[in-house]
Amino acid sequence: MNGQTMEKHPLELTVNGKTYRAEIEHRKTLADTIREDCGLTGTHVGCEHGVCGACTVLVDGKPVRSCLMLAHQAGGSEIRTVESLSEGDVLHPLQQAFIDNHALQCGFCTPGFLMLVVGAFESDPDIAEAELIELLSSNLCRCTGYQNIIRAVRSVASQLAGSSRSGEEA
Repeated sequence: MNGQTMEKHPLELTVNGKTYRAEIEHRKTLADTIREDCGLTGTHVGCEHGVCGACTVLVDGKPVRSCLMLAHQAGGSEIRTVESLSEGDVLHPLQQAFIDNHALQCGFCTPGFLMLVVGAFESDPDIAEAELIELLSSNLCRCTGYQNIIRAVRSVASQLAGSSRSGEEA
């Protein structure tokens, strides 16, 4: 850039129900903005090409690879990160299932998997098992071999589907 700085623009994001304001370059990704400007480091940046899924967050309820989305594109949307899942010291049932089923080792990919699964059950509480397994294969894990991740998701699937349905009725 020949020593030039990029022009920054104001941005307001709603992340996990809280409003964040920042001055950022238009080219800054949602992942980097969540981590650097909102201080929420649960969203991990892996490949930066949208392949690994470690950066998956929910934008208006849909799983999104936040390394591929510009932060300005998310303005006016409701963004949820892995930090939104637990309530204080009480883990979300899916987080607990990952622990109980040894579905994480290094944990780098875990936030992306958690948000992917939560988004899937919120949009389709009756997701078929074959679809769920295909969905899980869209995120990369180098440690677990996926079997324990699938086991963890299966162990709470009915609970997640039930909470999605009760949320629709509210």
